[in-house]
Amino acid sequence: MKFENVLDEINGFGKFQIMIIGINFLGRFTLPCHFMLSNFVAAVPAHHCDIKSFDDEGIFKNLSWEEKLLVSIPVQQDGTPSSCQMFVEPQYQLLLLSSSNVTEMLTVSCQNGWIYDNTTFKSTITSEWDLVCDKRDKNKASATIFFIGVMFGAIFFGSLSDRYGRRIMLLVSYISALIFAVASAFSTTYEMFAVLRFFTGFCITGIVIVSAVLSVEWVDVNHRKLVGVVDSFSWSIWNCVFPGIAYHVTDWRWLILCVSSPLILSIITWRWMPESARWLIANGKFEQAQIHLKKCAKMNGQKMQTDFNSGPKKISLCNFSYFQTLATIIETKKTDQTYSYLDLIRTPKMRKIALSTGILWFCLATAYYGISFNIQGLGLSIYLTQFVYSLIELPAKGTVYYLLDKIGRRPTQMGALLCAAICLGINLVIPKDLSVPRTVVAVIGKGFSSASFSTVVLYCSELYPTVLRQNGFGYNSFMGRLGVALAPFILLLDEVWEKLPQLVLCLLALTGGLVARTLSETRNRFLPETIEDIEQQWKNKKPLS
Repeated sequence: MKFENVLDEINGFGKFQIMIIGINFLGRFTLPCHFMLSNFVAAVPAHHCDIKSFDDEGIFKNLSWEEKLLVSIPVQQDGTPSSCQMFVEPQYQLLLLSSSNVTEMLTVSCQNGWIYDNTTFKSTITSEWDLVCDKRDKNKASATIFFIGVMFGAIFFGSLSDRYGRRIMLLVSYISALIFAVASAFSTTYEMFAVLRFFTGFCITGIVIVSAVLSVEWVDVNHRKLVGVVDSFSWSIWNCVFPGIAYHVTDWRWLILCVSSPLILSIITWRWMPESARWLIANGKFEQAQIHLKKCAKMNGQKMQTDFNSGPKKISLCNFSYFQTLATIIETKKTDQTYSYLDLIRTPKMRKIALSTGILWFCLATAYYGISFNIQGLGLSIYLTQFVYSLIELPAKGTVYYLLDKIGRRPTQMGALLCAAICLGINLVIPKDLSVPRTVVAVIGKGFSSASFSTVVLYCSELYPTVLRQNGFGYNSFMGRLGVALAPFILLLDEVWEKLPQLVLCLLALTGGLVARTLSETRNRFLPETIEDIEQQWKNKKPLS
């Protein structure tokens, strides 16, 4: 007797499930925007040292702006003014064509701040707090701090969602994320911004893990794949919209407010979101589960007129004795046990699953976001690159929808990661000045990594039992966000060797693909309900049915 048998009787994919998917689809709008926000609010505009201190000299005042730059700022190898160095004093001899040797001219770090090019961005945290040159690490750290918040938030919401329910924790995530996100837009110092971004990430991750699990737990076996892919599509679709918003809103404060405001709509629509009946049953809250299942049956066109305590009655032409049987099973198995993250490692099969999925999420997330954060390193418009990066995810995820049932979860997961590793490897040998070929390969690699991400959410939700599914999702999300937090610093490895970031990302993607091979296939299997289901499945080497 499984919960899927109950879903079959009340239509496991009808208007009720579509309503849940629709509410979650709208609620997930803000996720890709905030996750990719640092690409724009922390973008580094073209900049050079402020040379106003040289204006006191009469000769300098009479020079054109281009001439002032020429005599004040050393030129880099690519012909652009240096971003972090200036001459100790104006070098007027450089105005003569014959005077081109600058190797012996004394330079110093910028003494009076920087001048930024406002053509693309009206304002970023980089230009507001001068996070350039020796403060470059702080710029990258802003993204890392956000994802550290996401990392710890995953543990927090994963645990509390298994203990107190999916629905209430989803509301907590909506409200708290809105408060901290709006507050961060009014930051007056970098430190204040960093703290508020940490808590924004901490709170917003509840939307990620709770909405995904809530959707999966309400649909039947045949439609789990569809729900997983639709959830993933919501990320890509809203990610395609985000560059358009960023293009028109070039002030970082207003951009944060714009991408956070849709959470108000999410809070309003939350009232129609049901609790997971599967979670209610697993926690012995049988009467509440009955209420939600009746609503589901009614909305899906099933005339349910039964009570768990009054014996089986009819639903259309179907006998609804499943409820009575399920009630007996719950009463037999019901205990006062509270599950925690420790239960992920208490038994052999759960340990194996937790270790493998944790490594998989770490490697995948690092590779995916390492590619995603590198939009300024390809030599093209960051808005165009961000849009194309997002657009490639749509056909990639459409292909995943076909492959998940055609060849299974495990081959799809493994193949997508290995192909992403190949693309990262190819970009290691393409010269940096060939920006278009490098961008094309990077976009293809982004598509494969996106396909892998689309698979891993559904795949891992099917591997964990109901009593630990949210804990498992929280743990996996923690491992993934740990990888994401490290991704910006991996990109800083270009100071050691120009191609080192690409090499590290390539090796991580390759490792993730090999680890995915160790996991069990879950195609066409019922979701496990208890830890005993997992251990028995492993012991007997048979699928749950």
